[in-house]
Amino acid sequence: MAETSASKLSKRIHTDGSTHYKSATAPANAVEGDLWYDTSEGALKSYNGSEFIKVSAAIPTLISISGDVQENTETTLTLTGTNFLTSNLIVNFLQSTRSVNINVTVTPSSETSASVTIPSTVYNNILAGDVVTIKVTNSDGVASNSVNKTTISDPYTISYLVIAGGGGGGTGSNSPDVRVGGGGGAGGYRNSYNSESSGGGGSAETPWTVSAGDGTITVTVGEGGAGATGSGNDGTVGNNSSIALSGQTTVTSSGGGFGGHGSGGSGGNGGSGGGAGSNGGSGGSGTANQGYNGAGTSTGNSADGGGGAGAAGQGAPSNAQGGAGGDGVASTITGSSVTRGGGGGGGDTSSGDSYGGLGGSGGGGNAGDGSSDRGGNSGNDGVDGTANTGGGGGGAGQAYLILPNAGSGGSGVVILRMPTSDYTGTTTGSPTVDTDGTDTILTFTGSGSYTV
Repeated sequence: MAETSASKLSKRIHTDGSTHYKSATAPANAVEGDLWYDTSEGALKSYNGSEFIKVSAAIPTLISISGDVQENTETTLTLTGTNFLTSNLIVNFLQSTRSVNINVTVTPSSETSASVTIPSTVYNNILAGDVVTIKVTNSDGVASNSVNKTTISDPYTISYLVIAGGGGGGTGSNSPDVRVGGGGGAGGYRNSYNSESSGGGGSAETPWTVSAGDGTITVTVGEGGAGATGSGNDGTVGNNSSIALSGQTTVTSSGGGFGGHGSGGSGGNGGSGGGAGSNGGSGGSGTANQGYNGAGTSTGNSADGGGGAGAAGQGAPSNAQGGAGGDGVASTITGSSVTRGGGGGGGDTSSGDSYGGLGGSGGGGNAGDGSSDRGGNSGNDGVDGTANTGGGGGGAGQAYLILPNAGSGGSGVVILRMPTSDYTGTTTGSPTVDTDGTDTILTFTGSGSYTV
């Protein structure tokens, strides 16, 4: 039998007397609890005792999403919004270009916050630069707005070798007797490649972990300190080298300490310490995990200078001839083993078979002496440290009434190594670009930059 209007109406009457209405205008004489479907607005309304108000589901909103969407890497996002229900919040990840449309169900921590771990079905199927659209749906089926996140690249490591400029050697003097200068210390040596040592006996540092778009690495390569000229002068400390990138701890190597002057001048402190001039000076101190201490001299050996320290060892004290510079450290960051960071030798006179100290392996400059038969010296002048090794300059030798010059420190170098697949090719300062296996190596002999 067909249902009558009366029978339909009776089904709309609740046990407490409230009713359901369907019309374009509000029903008259409504009582609290009456429900009215307003056909003019297409909305269900409830009478609260004084007026009809809309009855609606809690609509979730997404305000922000913190955290990164990253290719090939599991990450966790924090969703901030409103009206998250207490359970079964569905988080949808959509990237149509890669045919990604994945739902993850989570339990919100509150009605305004929820966390979601991105599943492998998302991060393994998207690439850096892809825009992923994220929205949430409450357990009652009501969906939020969408928020877009741009996928960042898989993180990778950049290994570095940062060597500062070496210190300049010191000069001797003719008063009160013949005296000579100490050798310059090597520039500070910091390494993070392949578990190879840093200077001063330090272990390899931790390479940087970066992602594409992290910014620009500022590279500073320090010049070597000037060798002293004239009578009884200290050399000049080398200049620092460094790499800096926002979000990373800046790596700074200290310039090598200067060689002391010939009238008992102490060597300067630095990455590696400078050697003392003759007649009782003290060696300069090295910087921890960058280099060693320079050599001092005794008052009894007034004619000899102490060797500047290298990255791998202390300078040698004078012993009837100038002290040798400390040796440098070998690194394979460029693909072959190269030693850098040698200290400068201490000066000596032309007396008998005494000689200026040899520079340490890895670019340390030989010292001057009173003859022209020693290690490429030109008369009594100290030899410069080798460019782009951070080698210390050789101390000046001495012969009576001759005032030779000391050697200058060698300039520093900065080397960066990274996977070729992640190399952007964006540089300034004209670094040398080489490859070794699957890696690209940038060698900066002057200041510049690399954009990650």
